[in-house]
Amino acid sequence: MTSAESETVTAVKMSSNSPSDVITIMIVDDHPVVREGLAAIFKSQKDIKIVAEAGDGDEACKLYGQLSPDVVLLDLRMPNKDGLHTITELMTRNPPKPRIIVMTTYESEEDIRRTLKAGAKGFLAKGTAPQEIRDAVRKVAKGESLLPPSIASKLAESMAHPELSERELQVLQYMANGRSNKEIGQVLYISENTVKAHVKSILAKLDAMGRTEAIAIAIKRGLIVTQA
Repeated sequence: MTSAESETVTAVKMSSNSPSDVITIMIVDDHPVVREGLAAIFKSQKDIKIVAEAGDGDEACKLYGQLSPDVVLLDLRMPNKDGLHTITELMTRNPPKPRIIVMTTYESEEDIRRTLKAGAKGFLAKGTAPQEIRDAVRKVAKGESLLPPSIASKLAESMAHPELSERELQVLQYMANGRSNKEIGQVLYISENTVKAHVKSILAKLDAMGRTEAIAIAIKRGLIVTQA
């Protein structure tokens, strides 16, 4: 994050005479231009009020504790604390639980499954029309869920695949990083035979013929991240 972007947080105090039917929202994105664009979408809306903006997950969690906005618009890819970890932390808070809409430029099957499982109420692609975003906020504020057809289709695809365990995901990530079974075992403090068993299970669950195909499938589905 640049020094200009380090000024990431703007909290706006809620006025004591705000109508009770006004929906309060917090925008969380590490790009100031994106936050400004989203803020502009709601500027003329009498029933929606922005009470906070944050540039990363850490600041979002702090501000949520102070302001408890009705809806959180949250980017998935952020420094310090990404969207998934932010959702997980916010959902541990005492009632009222946050109503979170995830907004991202790239939605993999696993991104959708993980964020919804963590507690997000909706998922929107960046670039969604302004009116659709406003309607989404109003819908989620009422306690409803929001899943556009394209996202629902990817979720259905994801649910059709066997889910990998946390240990299998760790092994898979090390495989993608070029580690051998022996090296993976040393890092994870498990035997090489145990690693081989995990690899066999991973190949079966991903319906892959070998490690290279398994890694390609995993990257496509968003199960692992590639090294820069």
